Amino acid sequence: MFIVGSLTAIANQTMIKEFDKIRFFGELLFIAFFSYFVDIFLAIFNHLGVPNLPTWLKIILCFVGIFTFCCAISFYQRANLFMHPHDDTTNIIRFQYLKGNVVKAQLVNFSVPLAIIIICVIITHQIYSVNIGTIICMFANGPLI
Repeated sequence: MFIVGSLTAIANQTMIKEFDKIRFFGELLFIAFFSYFVDIFLAIFNHLGVPNLPTWLKIILCFVGIFTFCCAISFYQRANLFMHPHDDTTNIIRFQYLKGNVVKAQLVNFSVPLAIIIICVIITHQIYSVNIGTIICMFANGPLI
């Protein structure tokens, strides 16, 4: 997660067409803590038995989680301090290339992982880690943010 986030931070610098050291190192700092906290929450959810819950309950938790992090993204994007590199990518695309349209920016931002998923499916003939949460995020993140 840290490596992909770091590569995204580098791509963001390319998209803004200048080296903004505060933005770059802020994104690296954010992704370092974020990566660590994802591991902590994964351990907590595993300890609580979330993977063993009934499917319908996991889907509800998925919706609640997506709604919650979209609200959080909206808040901290407005503060515009240090952001997750992928969220900053959405902001860069939104304001520098799409005249403020967050829905289009989110769809453009998701086009890269979608292309990677399609390429992987073509090569392996299998789909890994694409579920209802992934699909909901692709189409709901922009409007919810």
